[in-house]
Amino acid sequence: MSELVLVKLGGSVITDKTRAETARPGVISRLAREVAAARAEQPELALVLGHGSGSFGHRAAQRFGTRLGVDGRDGWRGFAEVAIVAARLNRIVADAFQEAGVPVWPLQPSASARCDGGQMVSMDVVPVAKALEHGLVPMLYGDVALDQSLGGTIVSTEQIFSYLASQVRPDRVILVGTVDGVFDDDPLLEPAACQIPEISAANWPSVKARLGESHGVDVTGGMIAKVEEMVALARRLAGLEIQLISGEPVDALKKALLRSERPPAGTTIRS
Repeated sequence: MSELVLVKLGGSVITDKTRAETARPGVISRLAREVAAARAEQPELALVLGHGSGSFGHRAAQRFGTRLGVDGRDGWRGFAEVAIVAARLNRIVADAFQEAGVPVWPLQPSASARCDGGQMVSMDVVPVAKALEHGLVPMLYGDVALDQSLGGTIVSTEQIFSYLASQVRPDRVILVGTVDGVFDDDPLLEPAACQIPEISAANWPSVKARLGESHGVDVTGGMIAKVEEMVALARRLAGLEIQLISGEPVDALKKALLRSERPPAGTTIRS
């Protein structure tokens, strides 16, 4: 492997988060083709793909309050429903990548992920390592998980990546959303919102005070939680580069993967 990159396709870019269970098949297929093109130009590039649940898992989880814990007959039925809905979106995404020629292996996080108090404490990473060893692209996604304190909860793709990164030591992480990185306000609602080009441990406290939540329904904490998870990861893994970019412009993901001379606009997080 010349480089290992973890790539998350945010629920905001692969679904319409304002409408229940509404995928964006055209965008998903285009992103799949961009990944395929990047791999064709750089065959030694190793990837782990992940995606959010967007208007699929997040809406179901909000309805049942799954993130906050699971208890009782209705709670556990809701837990199972969230898992089914999240897997439904994963099937859509995996099929698109397979059609584009990317050899994805979808892996269900809830089969082995364990949490305590909403924090991820373990997950079987052997399938991910084996997939990379044999030239496959493991694909993970936001899912439910058993929780020692809460019964059950939701694990975001960022939490999964954060845990996984400590095991497989990636060179980069790319988070793909609808906007060009991190802004001090929601740019979809406030045109005057200012982009924050770089975040580090030093400026994170002041940046955090300026951030709002993400656009649409997001039970895993919105933009603040996502960025905070990545800042903590950058602190733990020296030299790791984390990019937050928009997947809306054509070839933005491909350029990011190939380190284009004209990289897409966005925000970079470093230790």
